[in-house]
Amino acid sequence: MTATVFERIPGQEAAIAFLRGSAERPHHAYVLAGPEGSGRSLAARAFAAALLCPDGGCGECRNCRLALRDQHPNEFVVEPEGRDIHVDTIREEVWQPAFRTPPEPGRKIFLIREADRLSPAAADTMLKVLEEPPADSVFLLLSARAHELPETIWSRCHVVTFTALSEPFVVTALVAEGVAEPRARVAARLAGGNLGRARRLATDEDGLGFRDVAAEALSAAGTGPAGALAGAELVVAAAAAYKEGLGRELKEELGPFLDEKGRPEEAYRGAIRRIETRFHRRERRAEREFVDRVLLAASALLRDRIVAATGASTELLLNPDLPPPASVPVARSAAALAAMELGRADLADDVNLNARLLVERALLSAGSDPSLSTGTLRLPAG
Repeated sequence: MTATVFERIPGQEAAIAFLRGSAERPHHAYVLAGPEGSGRSLAARAFAAALLCPDGGCGECRNCRLALRDQHPNEFVVEPEGRDIHVDTIREEVWQPAFRTPPEPGRKIFLIREADRLSPAAADTMLKVLEEPPADSVFLLLSARAHELPETIWSRCHVVTFTALSEPFVVTALVAEGVAEPRARVAARLAGGNLGRARRLATDEDGLGFRDVAAEALSAAGTGPAGALAGAELVVAAAAAYKEGLGRELKEELGPFLDEKGRPEEAYRGAIRRIETRFHRRERRAEREFVDRVLLAASALLRDRIVAATGASTELLLNPDLPPPASVPVARSAAALAAMELGRADLADDVNLNARLLVERALLSAGSDPSLSTGTLRLPAG
Protein backbone atom coordinates (compact mmCIF):
# COMPACT_ATOMS: atom_id res chain seq x y z
CA MET A 1 0.00 0.00 0.00
CA THR A 2 1.27 3.51 -0.81
CA ALA A 3 2.43 5.36 2.29
CA THR A 4 0.15 8.39 2.10
CA VAL A 5 1.68 9.95 5.22
CA PHE A 6 4.64 11.06 3.12
CA GLU A 7 2.45 13.05 0.74
CA ARG A 8 2.04 15.71 3.44
CA ILE A 9 5.67 16.89 3.26
CA PRO A 10 6.12 19.22 0.27
CA GLY A 11 9.33 20.37 -1.37
CA GLN A 12 11.65 17.59 -0.19
CA GLU A 13 11.26 14.99 -2.92
CA ALA A 14 14.70 13.39 -2.57
CA ALA A 15 14.55 13.06 1.22
CA ILE A 16 11.00 11.73 1.18
CA ALA A 17 11.76 9.23 -1.58
CA PHE A 18 14.59 7.87 0.55
CA LEU A 19 12.44 7.59 3.68
CA ARG A 20 9.56 6.05 1.75
CA GLY A 21 11.85 3.32 0.50
CA SER A 22 13.46 2.86 3.92
CA ALA A 23 10.11 2.32 5.63
CA GLU A 24 9.88 -1.19 4.18
CA ARG A 25 13.25 -2.34 5.56
CA PRO A 26 14.46 0.34 7.97
CA HIS A 27 18.02 0.83 9.16
CA HIS A 28 18.29 1.14 12.93
CA ALA A 29 19.26 4.84 12.97
CA TYR A 30 18.87 8.00 10.87
CA VAL A 31 20.04 11.60 11.11
CA LEU A 32 17.51 14.02 9.62
CA ALA A 33 19.58 17.10 8.88
CA GLY A 34 18.39 20.49 7.67
CA PRO A 35 17.32 23.99 8.71
CA GLU A 36 14.32 24.80 10.86
CA GLY A 37 11.11 24.75 8.89
CA SER A 38 12.45 22.52 6.12
CA GLY A 39 10.11 19.69 6.99
CA ARG A 40 12.40 17.56 9.17
CA SER A 41 9.89 17.19 12.00
CA LEU A 42 7.00 16.46 9.66
CA ALA A 43 9.09 13.86 7.87
CA ALA A 44 10.12 12.25 11.17
CA ARG A 45 6.47 11.95 12.21
CA ALA A 46 5.51 10.53 8.82
CA PHE A 47 8.36 8.03 8.94
CA ALA A 48 7.35 6.99 12.47
CA ALA A 49 3.77 6.52 11.28
CA ALA A 50 4.91 4.41 8.33
CA LEU A 51 6.98 2.21 10.68
CA LEU A 52 4.15 1.77 13.19
CA CYS A 53 1.23 1.39 10.76
CA PRO A 54 0.31 -2.17 9.65
CA ASP A 55 -0.28 -0.76 6.15
CA GLY A 56 2.98 1.18 5.97
CA GLY A 57 1.55 4.65 6.62
CA CYS A 58 -2.08 4.84 5.54
CA GLY A 59 -2.54 8.14 7.38
CA GLU A 60 -5.97 7.18 8.71
CA CYS A 61 -5.57 4.39 11.28
CA ARG A 62 -5.08 4.90 15.02
CA ASN A 63 -1.34 4.20 14.78
CA CYS A 64 -0.89 6.86 12.10
CA ARG A 65 -3.04 9.46 13.82
CA LEU A 66 -1.15 9.10 17.09
CA ALA A 67 2.29 8.96 15.48
CA LEU A 68 1.61 12.09 13.44
CA ARG A 69 0.96 13.90 16.72
CA ASP A 70 3.96 12.39 18.59
CA GLN A 71 1.50 10.59 20.86
CA HIS A 72 1.93 6.91 20.00
CA PRO A 73 2.71 4.76 23.10
CA ASN A 74 5.64 3.17 21.23
CA GLU A 75 7.08 6.57 20.34
CA PHE A 76 9.65 8.17 22.64
CA VAL A 77 10.40 11.86 22.04
CA VAL A 78 13.53 13.41 23.57
CA GLU A 79 14.14 17.17 23.66
CA PRO A 80 16.66 19.45 25.36
CA GLU A 81 15.88 20.31 28.95
CA GLY A 82 17.36 23.75 29.17
CA ARG A 83 20.33 24.19 26.88
CA ASP A 84 21.39 20.53 26.54
CA ILE A 85 20.13 16.97 26.43
CA HIS A 86 21.54 15.44 29.60
CA VAL A 87 22.87 11.95 30.14
CA ASP A 88 20.11 11.09 32.63
CA THR A 89 17.52 11.95 29.99
CA ILE A 90 19.10 9.57 27.49
CA ARG A 91 19.36 6.81 30.09
CA GLU A 92 15.73 7.15 31.19
CA GLU A 93 14.06 7.97 27.87
CA VAL A 94 16.21 6.04 25.38
CA TRP A 95 18.50 3.42 26.95
CA GLN A 96 16.01 1.85 29.36
CA PRO A 97 12.91 1.73 27.09
CA ALA A 98 15.02 0.58 24.13
CA PHE A 99 15.73 -2.71 25.89
CA ARG A 100 12.24 -3.22 27.28
CA THR A 101 9.09 -4.68 25.74
CA PRO A 102 7.16 -1.90 23.96
CA PRO A 103 3.82 -0.76 25.41
CA GLU A 104 2.06 -2.08 22.30
CA PRO A 105 3.07 -4.75 19.76
CA GLY A 106 5.38 -3.45 17.04
CA ARG A 107 8.46 -1.28 16.74
CA LYS A 108 9.71 1.35 19.14
CA ILE A 109 10.56 4.72 17.62
CA PHE A 110 12.92 7.18 19.32
CA LEU A 111 12.88 10.82 18.13
CA ILE A 112 15.78 12.88 19.45
CA ARG A 113 15.13 16.53 18.62
CA GLU A 114 18.01 19.03 18.46
CA ALA A 115 20.36 16.06 18.70
CA ASP A 116 23.39 18.35 18.36
CA ARG A 117 22.66 19.44 21.94
CA LEU A 118 23.57 16.04 23.37
CA SER A 119 26.04 16.61 26.18
CA PRO A 120 29.30 14.64 25.82
CA ALA A 121 28.12 12.09 28.40
CA ALA A 122 24.69 11.84 26.76
CA ALA A 123 26.32 11.35 23.35
CA ASP A 124 28.45 8.52 24.75
CA THR A 125 25.37 6.80 26.16
CA MET A 126 23.51 7.31 22.88
CA LEU A 127 26.46 5.78 21.03
CA LYS A 128 26.32 2.64 23.17
CA VAL A 129 22.69 2.13 22.19
CA LEU A 130 23.48 2.68 18.51
CA GLU A 131 26.39 0.24 18.64
CA GLU A 132 24.16 -2.63 19.81
CA PRO A 133 20.62 -1.54 18.91
CA PRO A 134 17.60 -3.67 19.81
CA ALA A 135 16.08 -5.26 16.71
CA ASP A 136 12.68 -3.64 17.28
CA SER A 137 13.94 -0.05 17.66
CA VAL A 138 14.52 2.77 15.17
CA PHE A 139 16.31 5.98 16.21
CA LEU A 140 15.69 9.32 14.47
CA LEU A 141 18.10 12.13 15.33
CA LEU A 142 16.91 15.56 14.15
CA SER A 143 19.22 18.55 13.91
CA ALA A 144 19.66 21.90 12.20
CA ARG A 145 23.38 21.65 13.03
CA ALA A 146 23.95 18.00 12.33
CA HIS A 147 27.64 18.64 11.60
CA GLU A 148 28.08 19.20 15.34
CA LEU A 149 27.14 15.60 16.12
CA PRO A 150 30.10 13.36 17.01
CA GLU A 151 31.52 11.47 14.05
CA THR A 152 31.01 8.22 15.97
CA ILE A 153 27.26 8.83 15.91
CA TRP A 154 27.22 10.01 12.28
CA SER A 155 28.93 6.84 11.13
CA ARG A 156 26.21 4.61 12.56
CA CYS A 157 23.30 6.47 10.97
CA HIS A 158 21.88 6.99 7.51
CA VAL A 159 21.93 10.75 6.89
CA VAL A 160 18.85 12.28 5.23
CA THR A 161 19.34 15.90 4.15
CA PHE A 162 16.55 18.49 3.97
CA THR A 163 17.07 21.78 2.14
CA ALA A 164 15.69 25.24 2.97
CA LEU A 165 12.35 26.12 1.39
CA SER A 166 12.22 29.26 -0.74
CA GLU A 167 9.73 32.03 -0.11
CA PRO A 168 7.90 31.44 -3.44
CA PHE A 169 7.54 27.76 -2.56
CA VAL A 170 6.07 28.56 0.87
CA VAL A 171 3.66 31.08 -0.65
CA THR A 172 2.56 28.59 -3.31
CA ALA A 173 2.05 25.88 -0.69
CA LEU A 174 -0.10 28.14 1.48
CA VAL A 175 -2.17 29.36 -1.46
CA ALA A 176 -2.77 25.73 -2.46
CA GLU A 177 -4.15 25.18 1.05
CA GLY A 178 -6.66 27.99 0.58
CA VAL A 179 -4.78 30.96 2.06
CA ALA A 180 -5.22 34.26 0.21
CA GLU A 181 -2.04 35.25 -1.65
CA PRO A 182 -1.38 38.56 0.22
CA ARG A 183 -1.76 36.82 3.57
CA ALA A 184 0.43 33.93 2.42
CA ARG A 185 3.20 36.28 1.32
CA VAL A 186 3.28 38.14 4.66
CA ALA A 187 3.36 34.88 6.59
CA ALA A 188 6.10 33.45 4.38
CA ARG A 189 8.37 36.46 4.81
CA LEU A 190 7.97 36.70 8.55
CA ALA A 191 8.48 32.94 8.92
CA GLY A 192 11.78 33.05 7.04
CA GLY A 193 11.12 29.93 4.97
CA ASN A 194 9.65 27.93 7.87
CA LEU A 195 6.52 26.43 6.29
CA GLY A 196 5.04 25.22 9.58
CA ARG A 197 5.44 28.63 11.20
CA ALA A 198 4.12 30.36 8.08
CA ARG A 199 1.07 28.11 8.14
CA ARG A 200 0.35 29.04 11.76
CA LEU A 201 0.80 32.74 11.03
CA ALA A 202 -1.52 32.53 8.05
CA THR A 203 -4.28 30.42 9.58
CA ASP A 204 -4.37 31.15 13.32
CA GLU A 205 -6.84 33.85 14.29
CA ASP A 206 -4.15 35.63 16.28
CA GLY A 207 -1.18 34.30 14.33
CA LEU A 208 0.59 37.66 14.40
CA GLY A 209 -0.21 38.58 17.96
CA PHE A 210 3.49 38.75 18.75
CA ARG A 211 3.96 41.37 16.01
CA ASP A 212 1.25 43.51 17.60
CA VAL A 213 3.08 43.22 20.91
CA ALA A 214 6.39 44.17 19.25
CA ALA A 215 4.80 47.23 17.62
CA GLU A 216 3.29 48.43 20.89
CA ALA A 217 6.53 47.83 22.79
CA LEU A 218 8.52 49.81 20.21
CA SER A 219 5.99 52.62 20.36
CA ALA A 220 6.29 52.74 24.13
CA ALA A 221 10.11 52.68 23.95
CA GLY A 222 9.98 55.69 21.65
CA THR A 223 8.65 57.82 24.51
CA GLY A 224 11.72 57.37 26.70
CA PRO A 225 13.09 55.11 29.46
CA ALA A 226 9.80 54.91 31.34
CA GLY A 227 8.09 53.88 28.12
CA ALA A 228 10.74 51.23 27.48
CA LEU A 229 10.07 49.70 30.88
CA ALA A 230 6.32 49.78 30.23
CA GLY A 231 6.92 48.13 26.85
CA ALA A 232 8.91 45.37 28.53
CA GLU A 233 6.05 44.80 30.97
CA LEU A 234 3.69 44.47 28.00
CA VAL A 235 5.93 41.83 26.40
CA VAL A 236 6.29 39.81 29.61
CA ALA A 237 2.53 39.88 30.26
CA ALA A 238 1.81 38.70 26.71
CA ALA A 239 4.36 35.89 27.11
CA ALA A 240 2.68 34.79 30.34
CA ALA A 241 -0.73 34.74 28.63
CA TYR A 242 0.72 32.66 25.79
CA LYS A 243 2.17 30.18 28.28
CA GLU A 244 -1.15 29.90 30.12
CA GLY A 245 -2.93 29.12 26.85
CA LEU A 246 -0.78 26.03 26.32
CA GLY A 247 -2.70 24.20 29.04
CA ARG A 248 -5.55 23.48 26.64
CA GLU A 249 -3.16 21.65 24.33
CA LEU A 250 -2.12 19.22 27.07
CA LYS A 251 -5.74 18.18 27.61
CA GLU A 252 -6.10 17.49 23.87
CA GLU A 253 -2.90 15.41 23.78
CA LEU A 254 -3.96 13.27 26.73
CA GLY A 255 -7.47 12.67 25.37
CA PRO A 256 -6.74 9.40 23.48
CA PHE A 257 -5.35 7.76 26.64
CA LEU A 258 -8.16 8.56 29.08
CA ASP A 259 -11.25 6.47 29.78
CA GLU A 260 -14.82 7.71 29.47
CA LYS A 261 -14.53 9.28 32.93
CA GLY A 262 -11.38 11.17 32.02
CA ARG A 263 -9.07 8.92 34.04
CA PRO A 264 -5.75 7.55 32.70
CA GLU A 265 -6.01 4.02 31.32
CA GLU A 266 -3.59 1.75 33.16
CA ALA A 267 -1.92 0.44 29.98
CA TYR A 268 -0.99 3.98 28.90
CA ARG A 269 0.37 5.47 32.12
CA GLY A 270 3.88 5.43 30.67
CA ALA A 271 2.76 7.24 27.50
CA ILE A 272 0.84 9.78 29.56
CA ARG A 273 3.87 10.44 31.75
CA ARG A 274 6.05 11.04 28.67
CA ILE A 275 3.49 13.42 27.15
CA GLU A 276 3.23 15.35 30.42
CA THR A 277 7.01 15.56 30.75
CA ARG A 278 7.37 16.79 27.17
CA PHE A 279 4.60 19.33 27.71
CA HIS A 280 6.15 20.72 30.89
CA ARG A 281 9.46 21.15 29.07
CA ARG A 282 7.68 23.03 26.32
CA GLU A 283 5.85 25.10 28.92
CA ARG A 284 9.18 26.10 30.47
CA ARG A 285 10.41 27.19 27.04
CA ALA A 286 7.18 29.02 26.16
CA GLU A 287 8.09 32.39 27.67
CA ARG A 288 11.49 32.46 25.98
CA GLU A 289 10.02 31.39 22.63
CA PHE A 290 7.37 34.11 22.73
CA VAL A 291 9.90 36.77 23.73
CA ASP A 292 12.14 35.64 20.87
CA ARG A 293 9.23 36.02 18.43
CA VAL A 294 8.55 39.54 19.72
CA LEU A 295 12.19 40.54 19.31
CA LEU A 296 12.22 38.99 15.83
CA ALA A 297 9.10 40.96 14.87
CA ALA A 298 10.64 44.15 16.25
CA SER A 299 13.74 43.48 14.15
CA ALA A 300 11.58 43.03 11.05
CA LEU A 301 9.72 46.29 11.68
CA LEU A 302 12.98 48.18 12.23
CA ARG A 303 14.59 46.61 9.17
CA ASP A 304 11.67 47.84 7.07
CA ARG A 305 12.37 51.36 8.31
CA ILE A 306 15.94 51.02 7.07
CA VAL A 307 14.68 49.77 3.70
CA ALA A 308 12.41 52.80 3.40
CA ALA A 309 15.12 55.24 4.52
CA THR A 310 17.62 53.98 1.95
CA GLY A 311 15.11 54.11 -0.91
CA ALA A 312 15.39 50.37 -1.57
CA SER A 313 12.66 48.48 -3.41
CA THR A 314 9.48 47.78 -1.47
CA GLU A 315 9.93 44.15 -2.56
CA LEU A 316 12.51 43.93 0.23
CA LEU A 317 10.02 44.78 2.98
CA LEU A 318 9.41 41.98 5.48
CA ASN A 319 5.96 43.36 6.27
CA PRO A 320 4.50 44.01 2.82
CA ASP A 321 0.94 44.19 4.20
CA LEU A 322 1.74 47.44 6.03
CA PRO A 323 1.99 50.94 4.57
CA PRO A 324 5.61 51.82 3.65
CA PRO A 325 7.36 53.05 6.82
CA ALA A 326 8.17 56.71 7.16
CA SER A 327 11.75 57.61 6.32
CA VAL A 328 13.75 58.05 9.55
CA PRO A 329 17.50 58.26 10.27
CA VAL A 330 19.12 54.99 9.33
CA ALA A 331 21.66 55.10 12.15
CA ARG A 332 19.04 55.16 14.90
CA SER A 333 16.96 52.38 13.32
CA ALA A 334 20.10 50.32 12.81
CA ALA A 335 21.11 50.77 16.46
CA ALA A 336 17.65 49.70 17.60
CA LEU A 337 17.77 46.71 15.25
CA ALA A 338 21.16 45.71 16.66
CA ALA A 339 19.73 45.89 20.19
CA MET A 340 16.89 43.51 19.25
CA GLU A 341 19.24 41.02 17.60
CA LEU A 342 21.64 41.15 20.54
CA GLY A 343 18.74 40.34 22.81
CA ARG A 344 17.82 37.34 20.64
CA ALA A 345 21.41 36.11 20.67
CA ASP A 346 21.61 36.39 24.45
CA LEU A 347 18.29 34.58 24.80
CA ALA A 348 19.52 31.69 22.64
CA ASP A 349 22.88 31.52 24.38
CA ASP A 350 21.71 31.45 28.01
CA VAL A 351 18.48 29.65 28.93
CA ASN A 352 18.61 31.07 32.48
CA LEU A 353 18.44 34.74 31.51
CA ASN A 354 15.67 36.77 33.13
CA ALA A 355 13.32 37.54 30.23
CA ARG A 356 12.05 40.78 31.74
CA LEU A 357 15.56 42.20 32.22
CA LEU A 358 16.57 41.11 28.72
CA VAL A 359 13.58 42.86 27.09
CA GLU A 360 14.07 45.96 29.22
CA ARG A 361 17.71 46.17 28.13
CA ALA A 362 16.80 45.74 24.45
CA LEU A 363 14.09 48.42 24.54
CA LEU A 364 16.20 50.84 26.59
CA SER A 365 19.07 50.35 24.13
CA ALA A 366 16.73 51.13 21.25
CA GLY A 367 16.79 54.74 22.46
CA SER A 368 14.23 57.45 22.88
CA ASP A 369 12.99 57.83 19.33
CA PRO A 370 9.35 58.82 18.60
CA SER A 371 9.76 57.47 15.07
CA LEU A 372 9.74 53.94 16.51
CA SER A 373 5.97 54.18 16.93
CA THR A 374 4.42 51.63 14.58
CA GLY A 375 0.85 51.24 15.75
CA THR A 376 -1.15 48.02 15.93
CA LEU A 377 -0.52 45.66 13.05
CA ARG A 378 -2.32 42.57 11.76
CA LEU A 379 -2.31 40.27 8.78
CA PRO A 380 -4.59 41.25 5.91
CA ALA A 381 -7.90 39.44 5.89
CA GLY A 382 -7.82 36.26 3.88
